Amino acid sequence: MVKSARSGGSAARSNRKRAEGSGKAPFRPKPKHAKPSPTAGTNNGTSRPLLAKQKGERPAAQVPVILETPNSSDFALIDTGHGKKLERYGQVTVVRPEGQAIWPPILPREKWDAADAIFTGDVDEEGAGRWRTRDAAAGETWSTAVDGIDYLGRFTAFRHVGVFAEQAAHWRDMATRIQKAGHPDQVRVLNLFGYTGIASLYAAAHGAQVTHVDASKKAIGWARENQQHAGLDDKPIRWICEDAMKFVEREARRGNSYDIILLDPPVYGRGPNGEVWQLFDDLPAMMAACRAILSREALMMTLTAYAIRSSLFAIHEIMMETMTGFDPIGTVTSGELVLQDESAGRKLSSSMYSRWTRA
Repeated sequence: MVKSARSGGSAARSNRKRAEGSGKAPFRPKPKHAKPSPTAGTNNGTSRPLLAKQKGERPAAQVPVILETPNSSDFALIDTGHGKKLERYGQVTVVRPEGQAIWPPILPREKWDAADAIFTGDVDEEGAGRWRTRDAAAGETWSTAVDGIDYLGRFTAFRHVGVFAEQAAHWRDMATRIQKAGHPDQVRVLNLFGYTGIASLYAAAHGAQVTHVDASKKAIGWARENQQHAGLDDKPIRWICEDAMKFVEREARRGNSYDIILLDPPVYGRGPNGEVWQLFDDLPAMMAACRAILSREALMMTLTAYAIRSSLFAIHEIMMETMTGFDPIGTVTSGELVLQDESAGRKLSSSMYSRWTRA
């Protein structure tokens, strides 16, 4: 069912090309610890404008709100402890590092050792490692699903498997809003830093027109594989390999707009042409640019942040400032995305989020 993967997966989650001596650092969408940008407050020496104070009424606020993705046949957090987590994706069980699991595990050692794959080696988010598997003759890629949408899980050298299950809470809410819009085929969704495209497929499967943007060719390739694997080739999805900021700024100049915008930015990353992304430097400008391309029929804008040194209130307040004075005024809901382990019911926080919605 699965096989060893010494390297592989999306360059969007790794610096594998650098390790291979390509001479050019790739885009890394989700390291949890930021590295200093080459020039603080700049992007390749070009200053980003500061977020301007918005005039008008501030959105209603709901904070903190914890969103939990329950365990299911698609995914389960089986047990946690001693800096690791035991998960199940479909029929495949994996063990991966989890720094927040500082408590002892509940299940016996033999249950953990029986996992199909165990990530070993460097436990740093940006450090390459490898997987130890029970069946070395199987494959590094396996078929699994979320809510009936098939996709390909894959063992990458940087411990990711191609999906962030906790974000299903966002996808399900998005699908509901697309369906309630009354004209799903006219809803335009922009998925920025889109990685392997699960959110894009989810939106398209529920009728929306989707634009998926990621700076990694490998991530785009994996996302296209997922589209084919899910049988959604006929759905309107544009796959764009480009720096997210450049794309959004160009869309604004062209007068294009979107009803739903999803942002899942890294703490630190590089675009396809060497563009530098630093979350704490560039997020204010990105949020302002996204506001500028929200349609007047906008349904939601969701920001997810895996930056553990940031407070959820920082994420909440930037969304509040961004949407102040927007018509309709809407509501900003912020909090954490969590999973609950089956062994003892302990909740594991995966990320922070802030979501503006029309109503």
